Amino acid sequence: MLFWLFVAGGFALLLIAIGVYNNLVGLRQSVRQGVADIDAQLRQRHDLIPNLVETVKGYAGHEAATLEAVIAARNAAASGAPSSGGEQQLKSALGNLLALGEAYPDLKASANFQSLQGELADVEDKLAAARRALNAATARFNAARESFPAVLFAGMLGFAEADFHRLDASEQGTVDQVPRIGF
Repeated sequence: MLFWLFVAGGFALLLIAIGVYNNLVGLRQSVRQGVADIDAQLRQRHDLIPNLVETVKGYAGHEAATLEAVIAARNAAASGAPSSGGEQQLKSALGNLLALGEAYPDLKASANFQSLQGELADVEDKLAAARRALNAATARFNAARESFPAVLFAGMLGFAEADFHRLDASEQGTVDQVPRIGF
């Protein structure tokens, strides 16, 4: 009788471990999907910038310093981690570029400029939403990992805590190579 009690207890522990493992795998995949979503939005943002620069260059060619700052910030952001300061510098440089629309009424009235500006605003909204989704997925994963009984198995099963701020090097997406833009 005691033997069957140990067998049943061992089987119950095995079922619990399997359930915990499957739950943590699903939550870890949600975190990875969040990272991939942010990477896709950054890639889309980086693809829009050359078109925006070319449009502005046609109307405000003598604003070369602003245009060069945007390209330099894009290059720095493309070569750095998505969580690096390069993305913040790029956002600031884009703000300066978009401010040129106020100084050049013809540029502001350009349908192409307005379209690109709208697309960029849409990408920024999607990027913010993707970051919120990643943070939520990370919180769910970390909470599940630290809950009982998962806390007993998570470390042994290789589930490390997900980081809200820095992405693991293996999870960081890379932004495609920067196209050359000459002035």
